[in-house]
Amino acid sequence: MTTLRWEGPDVALTFRLDDGPVRVESIHPAAATIAAQTLVEVSAIGHGRSPGTYRHVGTDLGKALRYVSHEQTATTLRIVQADPATGLQVTTFFEASPGVTGFRTWTEARLTGPGELVLDFLSAAVLGTPDVDAVDLVAGDNNWMAESRWSRRPLRSAGVPEIRSAEHRPTSHARCAVTSHGSWSTGERLPTGVLVDRTAAFALGWQIEHNGQWHYELGETRAGGYVLLSGPTDQEHQWTARISAESGFRTVPVSVVVATGQDEAFGALTAQRRAIRQRRPIDDRLPVIFNDYMNTLMGDPTTEKLLPLIDAAAEAGAEYFCIDAGWYAEGDWWSTVGAWQPSTTRFPNGLGEVIDRIRARGMVPGVWLEPEVVGVDSPLATELPADAFISRGGVRVAEHGRHLLDLRSPAARAHLDSTVDRLIAEFGIGFFKLDYNTMTGPGTDLDGKSAGQGLLEHNRAQLAWIDGVQERHPELLLENCGSGALRMDYAMLSRFHLQSTSDQEDPGLYAPIAAAAPASVLPEQAGNWAYPQPGMTDEQRTFALVNGMLGRMYLSGHLNRMTAEELGAVAEAVTAHKKLLTELPHLTPFWPLGLPGWTDEWIALGLAGPNRSYLALWHRGSEAAEVVLPVAATTVTDYFPAAADGWAYRAGADGLTVSAPAGEPSARVIELTD
Repeated sequence: MTTLRWEGPDVALTFRLDDGPVRVESIHPAAATIAAQTLVEVSAIGHGRSPGTYRHVGTDLGKALRYVSHEQTATTLRIVQADPATGLQVTTFFEASPGVTGFRTWTEARLTGPGELVLDFLSAAVLGTPDVDAVDLVAGDNNWMAESRWSRRPLRSAGVPEIRSAEHRPTSHARCAVTSHGSWSTGERLPTGVLVDRTAAFALGWQIEHNGQWHYELGETRAGGYVLLSGPTDQEHQWTARISAESGFRTVPVSVVVATGQDEAFGALTAQRRAIRQRRPIDDRLPVIFNDYMNTLMGDPTTEKLLPLIDAAAEAGAEYFCIDAGWYAEGDWWSTVGAWQPSTTRFPNGLGEVIDRIRARGMVPGVWLEPEVVGVDSPLATELPADAFISRGGVRVAEHGRHLLDLRSPAARAHLDSTVDRLIAEFGIGFFKLDYNTMTGPGTDLDGKSAGQGLLEHNRAQLAWIDGVQERHPELLLENCGSGALRMDYAMLSRFHLQSTSDQEDPGLYAPIAAAAPASVLPEQAGNWAYPQPGMTDEQRTFALVNGMLGRMYLSGHLNRMTAEELGAVAEAVTAHKKLLTELPHLTPFWPLGLPGWTDEWIALGLAGPNRSYLALWHRGSEAAEVVLPVAATTVTDYFPAAADGWAYRAGADGLTVSAPAGEPSARVIELTD
C-alpha cells in the first residue's frame, strides 16, 4: 500500500505511504494542489534539525518516522509511525464532524522501549499549501481595547521571501512565525488564520485550540509551502517534556478546514466551532445580559447606585444582571483580591438586598470574579501553600500586584471551588463573568519541570476545573473575559457560554471589533458591549446599540438616567435583538466589504441563514456617502431601527447600494431576502 484515503462525513484526506515518513497528499473538497509535507515534525534534545534553522520543519526524528499502522472509522482516523533507532512512536489523530469541511487533529508521542527522550518540539499538524507565490495570509492581531484587527497580505511579503539557490543548497530558512506567549492565549495574536489561493477557488483555514502558549509558522521546503501548528515549544516558550514507555505526551488540538474562499473558510470554522462545543441545555438559553461596568459604574458598585439601575435594566428587557468588579472591595482593591467576600461598606444591608432586587425584577443575578489570582496584599497570599502559586526558581511570580494560582495544586482548586460554590449557595448566582487581567510569563518550573510544561499542565488543569464547576452547577452560565478578549481561544470557548470581545470604551472604535469578532468567535458567543447613554443623539445611541446587535448584546449604560423616550429606544433594540437570537446559532458570518480595518469609514458584517440574512452597517464619516456591497437581495427591510431615518438602499445587478446621510456617524441593521 502506497496511499491511504480516509473519507470523513464532509472531508477526505489522502496520505502518501512509501519509504519515507507519512505525508498528506491531498485534502478534499479542494480546488488547489497542496505540497506533500511530512505529517509530523518532532525534535528532542540531541536530535535536532537539518539544516539548523529557527524553523520547526526538517527535524531529524520527523524524517526518520515510518508508517506502522492505522485505524479508521467514518469519523475518526489514527495513524501510527515509529523510528526504529530511538524507539519513538508517534500517533496522529483525526476527528471529523458532519457538516464541516475539515477536521480536528493532534499528535501523541511515547517510546516503545527503554530509556527516555526529552522532547523540545512536537507538531499538532503539518500540512502542505498551494504554491507560495499564489497565496495570501489572513491573520489577526489582538490587543487590549484593539482586538480582532485582521490583515491580508501575500505570504511572500509576510515573511517567506523567494530565494533562488543551486539545487544542492536548501531552500530559504525564512518563515512567517506567529506566536502567543504566557497565559494570555490571544494577548497579541489570534490563533486563527486562513491561506487563500489567488489562482484557484481554495482556502485553507485553521485554529489552535489552547488556552496558553501556541505557535504556528508558514514557510517553504523543496516539496513546496507548508503550515505548521503547535502548542508550546522550547525555542519559543521554554517548553520541554520527558517521554518514555510509561509516560507519553499529547499536543494541544487544532482544527483545519478547506473551503472555496476567505469568507467560506471562516464559515467552515464557524461550523467546526459549533461541532466541538461542549453544549449543555442551559446554553440553549441566550439571555440578554446587563452588566454594570462599561462606561457606567466602572468597578464602583453600591446599593444606592445599583437599585435604580436594576429597575431600568429590567424595563429595557434584560434577563440577567451582572454586578461587575468592586462588589468585594472596601477601598483600593487591586492588590487585595482573593477572598471574594461582599463589601460591607458598599452594601450596608448586605449584598443580598441587591440580589433580591434583581430577582424581584425577574432577572437572574450574576457577579464578576477573577478567581485565578490572589493579590500580593491579600491574607490568602500567606494562607495558601507554596505549591498553590505559579513560581520560578522557588519564587512566586508577581505581576501587576497579583500572584497567580497554579491549578495543578489541590489547595488552589479547593479555594476556587469553595468560592464558586459559596456564592451560588448564599446568593443563588446564575452567571459568573470570569476575568483574568494578569498573565504568568513563561510558566512555572515547580518540581523541576520546564516552565512551558508547567504552564501547559496548569492550562489543562484549568479546563478540568471549569468542567467540574459546570458538572456541579449545570444551570450556571459562564462568561470568558481576559482584559477583554486576551484569552479568546476554543479550548476555553468550547466550554464557556459567552466571550467578551473587548474592553473598548468608544462606540466608534468598537464597530470594527464587533464586526470582526465572528472570525474568531461564534456569533452566539460574541459578547459585544452596547452602552447607550442619556443625552446621546439618536444616531449616537443607535450606533452604540448596533454594535451589540449581530452577536450577543452585552448591555450597559446609565439607563436609570434616561428619559422615557431614550429608554424606549433601548427597549426597541433589545426586542429586535431577542428576535434575532432565535436564529443566531444557525447563522454564518460574511463580510461584504472584507474584514474591517481599524480606520475604515464603512464597515459591514453579515449573518447568513437559509431563508434570510442580516446585515449590520456602520458609516463612521460625517459627510453623506454611499457604498456598493456585492450582495444579492430582492427585498431589503429595515430591522433596527424600524425606520430608515435617512438611510437608503437600492438593489441592482451590481449589488446593493447603501446611502448614509450627512451629519454624524451612524449605523443600521437591515434584513435581506431573495
